[in-house]
Amino acid sequence: MLLPSRMAVLNHMFDEPEVDVKQVMSALEADYGNEKQFNEKMYLDHLLALEANGLVEMTSYDLDRNDDLVMRYAITEDGRHTVEKYVDAAYRKC
Repeated sequence: MLLPSRMAVLNHMFDEPEVDVKQVMSALEADYGNEKQFNEKMYLDHLLALEANGLVEMTSYDLDRNDDLVMRYAITEDGRHTVEKYVDAAYRKC
């Protein structure tokens, strides 16, 4: 059984200094890659929703080689407390 994908994004961010949507998707692809909603738009929506709820914050942004916007996010203290409270230790990264 897997965590809901939005919570999996937050759980992944727990031990990362900052991430962008492609890094998150790369890390979660093994477990979530076969889902129909595993796409960049949906995972950006997850990050934006987590930001709107104060669980992550944008740390930087710039353009990549293809002139695509890359936004980087870091987990907040509220996000850390949420993971510690709601994510069972079995789902935590080792």
